[in-house]
Amino acid sequence: MITTILWDVDATLLDFLAAEKAAIKKLFQEFALGECTDEMIRRYSKINRSYWERLECGELTKPEVLVGRFREFFETEWIRSDVAEAFNDRYQLCLGDTIVFRDDSYEIVKSLRGKVKQYVVSNGTVVAQEKKLRLSGLGELMDGIFLSEALGVEKPNVEFFERMFETIDPVEKDQVLIVGDSLTSDIRGGNNAGIQTCWYNPDHKERYADVKIDYEIADLHEVYDIIDANEQR
Repeated sequence: MITTILWDVDATLLDFLAAEKAAIKKLFQEFALGECTDEMIRRYSKINRSYWERLECGELTKPEVLVGRFREFFETEWIRSDVAEAFNDRYQLCLGDTIVFRDDSYEIVKSLRGKVKQYVVSNGTVVAQEKKLRLSGLGELMDGIFLSEALGVEKPNVEFFERMFETIDPVEKDQVLIVGDSLTSDIRGGNNAGIQTCWYNPDHKERYADVKIDYEIADLHEVYDIIDANEQR
């Protein structure tokens, strides 16, 4: 049976792209950088994803990711890049202003309270995630919140999960399920930690051969089916 769910936040419980787009467009105006088109946002998102993947592989530090992605984006768009650090500082605050739930995630998490323990596990910054979790109401529904910046280590590193397990109530690892959209941080992290994995893949992306996926879902409501199936084992 499943007694514990570890939830990723960005692009899993919350629509990260909607928040990203709103924050960047707002800050382009604030920093007087001209118009920011949807196509520019798409190019930034691709750069951003590559930086986070390099973080997950241990190639970059969190500060290098946060500022470097904007510096590269500005340079490729022929925008002054000397504002990258200040832009990122404001971005962390603005990122939490736009709350869009994926698949009624708030109601799903709320309905599972008391049935399973639920924890946030995220590589997002403390500033951004605490604001999102507060404004969305998700934070108060959780039994605990674990942010890599506070733990000092990122998913998918096994140390992230070991430090989390040291903090929460004793639990059998085969009763823990991580739900997330990222194969490189959530699912590979689950593999490293020896727990069950659920890949949230609404866009039907291709799997990686070297990542073990126990469950794949396109809608978060399917988590109910996974819990029910495990209860019958």
